[in-house]
Amino acid sequence: MNFTWTIWLALLGLIFGHGLPGAVVGGISGFIIDSLRQGQRRRATPEAGGYISPLFALLGAVAKSDGRVSEAEIAVAERLMQRMGLEHDQRKQAITAFNAGKQPEFNVTPAIEELRRWVGLRRDHAFPVLDVVIETVLAEGNPPPEKMAILRQLAFALRVSDMELMALMAMKGYAWNATGGSRGYGSRGNGGYVPPQRNTQGPDPYTVLGIARDVDDRAVKRAYRKLISEHHPDRLGDLPEAMRKQAEARASEINAAYERIKAERGFK
Repeated sequence: MNFTWTIWLALLGLIFGHGLPGAVVGGISGFIIDSLRQGQRRRATPEAGGYISPLFALLGAVAKSDGRVSEAEIAVAERLMQRMGLEHDQRKQAITAFNAGKQPEFNVTPAIEELRRWVGLRRDHAFPVLDVVIETVLAEGNPPPEKMAILRQLAFALRVSDMELMALMAMKGYAWNATGGSRGYGSRGNGGYVPPQRNTQGPDPYTVLGIARDVDDRAVKRAYRKLISEHHPDRLGDLPEAMRKQAEARASEINAAYERIKAERGFK
């Protein structure tokens, strides 16, 4: 347990509270604050392995949402199991969940709610979960609306905005405009679905940072600092190494986008 507040308030009590009695009162007050903060951190820390069943069930549902599960989508799940280093029982758990998610009657809402509870207050844990689902959504290229609808439902539950989701898609090399409708629909004259498109020019740096091109330099710097803080791998605690590597890749994309904008605008 961290005793920062206990020590500081005890010292302040010693200095300003007439010696030892003030130190005791300050120390007790600080200990209560430290205990409450520790409890909050415990509640905010995801349970190790608690994401396996709902995550793989959701991957199965995404894969099946257009009516068929492709080899590419199965390969994404297989690679994820390998990267996560799942043990034999965990692998069986993941396969069972994936197959359950493929069933026509499967309801994605409970799985999404379970992932939301697992993520809890840790938004920095929401991004690795979305990363994995995005890989399945994009496994066959430009995704149909059914896949994007599930992805957006998950993002909304995890308190990730469309702008942030657009940035995650941009980091995967896809351009997507979330405006003009809901559940994955965009505006193309007739109001039809506009799927994310592979960006042949590479990730747009402004989309990666989640900002418009006409913002000033200070806004660019603020967006960069906020993003790199949220996506830094050191914040991820005991998440699997595979998800940590994805966070490292996201941090690299954010840094690269910021460097491109700096070079373009000529500021340091």
